[in-house]
Amino acid sequence: MLSVADRPRFEFDLPDEGATERFAQDMAMVAKPGWTIALHGDLGVGKTSFARAFIRSLARDPVLEVPSPTYTLVQPYSEPVPSVIHADLYRLSDPSELQELGLDDPDDPAIRLIEWPDRAGDDAFVGALHLTLSISPSGGRLARLHGPDPMLEALAHSARVRAFLDGSGYAHADRVRLAGDASARRYECLGWTPDAPIVMDAPRRPDGPPVRVDLGPAGIVEKPYSQLVHLAEDVDAFIAVGTALRANGLAAPAIHAADRDHGLLVIENLGSDGVLDSDGKPIAERYCAAADALAEMHAKDWHAELPISTDAWPGHDGSNSRQKPGRGLDGSAIRADVSKPHQKGDWHTVHAYDTEVFLTEISLCPDWYIRHRASAGAPIEAFDRHAFFASWQALLDPLETAQRTLVLRDYHSPNIIWRGEQEGVSCIGIIDHQDALMGPPAYDLASLIHDARVTISPALQDTMLSHYRTMRQALEHGFDETALRQSLALMQAQRGTKILGIFARLNERDGKPQYLAHLPRIETYLRQALTHPALAPLRPHYEALLPGDVD
Repeated sequence: MLSVADRPRFEFDLPDEGATERFAQDMAMVAKPGWTIALHGDLGVGKTSFARAFIRSLARDPVLEVPSPTYTLVQPYSEPVPSVIHADLYRLSDPSELQELGLDDPDDPAIRLIEWPDRAGDDAFVGALHLTLSISPSGGRLARLHGPDPMLEALAHSARVRAFLDGSGYAHADRVRLAGDASARRYECLGWTPDAPIVMDAPRRPDGPPVRVDLGPAGIVEKPYSQLVHLAEDVDAFIAVGTALRANGLAAPAIHAADRDHGLLVIENLGSDGVLDSDGKPIAERYCAAADALAEMHAKDWHAELPISTDAWPGHDGSNSRQKPGRGLDGSAIRADVSKPHQKGDWHTVHAYDTEVFLTEISLCPDWYIRHRASAGAPIEAFDRHAFFASWQALLDPLETAQRTLVLRDYHSPNIIWRGEQEGVSCIGIIDHQDALMGPPAYDLASLIHDARVTISPALQDTMLSHYRTMRQALEHGFDETALRQSLALMQAQRGTKILGIFARLNERDGKPQYLAHLPRIETYLRQALTHPALAPLRPHYEALLPGDVD
């Protein structure tokens, strides 16, 4: 078995201090909690400068004070996400002192940047990424990397992102890490200013293994989950749906550059203001404006086949004149596809939000939420899966012939930007739309009114519904409020049931227990939805499923 030191190494030429800082940012973009980066090199080669740029990029603060820990030995930083521990072991007198410094705690999720790691002994920092800096013949720095393959693969991907930026008009841009979401997508800002463009890093991922889902009377389906519910497989969906939204007067991020093959986009930054106040409470005016924007969106005609076209992108002139070669981590040339032209037949299909998709999403609740309840000491013994799905299918089947519109699927606080300087529906920015389907208009209204991450009071729920109803009545002759209320209750119940399963799955499968804090809110929303008379067939099932009473 090869030791870490025997693994193949990448070499990277850093001609000046700016290149060293960008190299540190490139590594910070993909470093994961628990990583240890061992920094080797003589005095004055730039180890502390590298650490400073790395920490500032994660902390999103270009002037954050990052002193050398030469005398303190260890300097923790809680500002970045994930947190960072910067250590300088030059003054370590004995390897046994390492335990006292807390640098060998395997359960600590902080990223560790260790200068002079050799002072800790040969057996320290097993599994670390080793970066050796030295003076290059040109007077700059030469960086050599070796370590575990997953770390090197992550860094190679980050180098591809840098090459894409170099080839699409963003050479020498600072890369500042942004917090991710519950998906596998990754985001970063190109600079420190509030309006800096955003990089969306969403490479096409292979489908997971087929899952066997028992939908009761609807039968058994067996495909990868992403296929069953039509989750976006690549950035083409984001491009196509966003273009359609902008063409219809709604605010979605413009595309500035793209490498579709590798899932890389530079997109417009719509801002950082949301619909919540500094305490995380809903701002009524902004939620109502979001309801108005939905009403205007639902009054428009939407096509299920959307072109994936670059023709309207800023700076696109129909040629590849903006395309310049970048350099990968190993120094090889990488060419960024920044202006792939629209081809005949290059279309994105917006699938139907049909009964099978609804039932598949609902299945997450018995598959994951019930198990979570059981693990918490509250087993659900009276739950009848077959009858549960039979009741749901009877309520969902009529939607097959009902009105369908573009459904964004996650129209709630994390994905809504407030643009108060704009007028009309442009004051609402929509940043998560790649999983859109054609389905019931009430679904996105349910997402907004029963915001999964924010407690919306019944009074504000009623106000939003009134805003939406008034706007729809003004835009659409013959609008049926009674049908809307029934469909809204059904979609609120469907979405709440799905989210119970998703949040339980995020905890158990993905190691994200923070989502469990939202379960009581979702349970309360579900009880509210189930009070609608049309949902009476579902109530007996939820008496067994939910803690407490279902009124």
